[in-house]
Amino acid sequence: MQKFIHEVLMWLTDLGYLGVSIGLMIEIIPSEIVLAYGGYLVSRGEVGYVGVVIAGTIGGTLAQLFLYWIGYYGGRPFLAKYGKYLLIQEKHINLSEIWFNKYGTGVIFGARFIPVVRHAISIPAGIAGMSLRKFLLYTTLAIIPWSILFVYLGIQLGHNYDHIKTAAAPYVQPIAIGALVVISLYFAWQQLKGRRSENV
Repeated sequence: MQKFIHEVLMWLTDLGYLGVSIGLMIEIIPSEIVLAYGGYLVSRGEVGYVGVVIAGTIGGTLAQLFLYWIGYYGGRPFLAKYGKYLLIQEKHINLSEIWFNKYGTGVIFGARFIPVVRHAISIPAGIAGMSLRKFLLYTTLAIIPWSILFVYLGIQLGHNYDHIKTAAAPYVQPIAIGALVVISLYFAWQQLKGRRSENV
């Protein structure tokens, strides 16, 4: 598996910024590793920090847009038939759908920082027919800091970029907790706003 990842990264390297975007779009290997490898290339002076972050943000957003369209046009029947080929488990879709239905569209931003649901949350957004403009806004705003973090960690790790999960753990856990707090506050605010509307 390590050899496969290395060979894919070598191929992406030849494509420069486009390779980073493609790596994030197709998700053959975890996006965290692609971004960290981009950081490693920055540390070698082969690409620029800002360029990699932009490329990662574009690729990550397009990947989520693809999942949104699958939910929007294909829905549950498509996922039941082809979901396994997209490496998305039904239990993750079910959990994401519960989150989306409970917390509303605002969860699209916060869920990006929570490991289990962050990739699958785009599917229920598509199934529910969420506004594409709002979906892209929340998704992009979440992917930007995520890309900045992992590219930065990749720079610090250098050729040890494949240890990114260990290096990121002290950062990801507090971020996930913070995201849960933000989602809870957003939900409470939505509930309060709804009650005020009913009382008017």
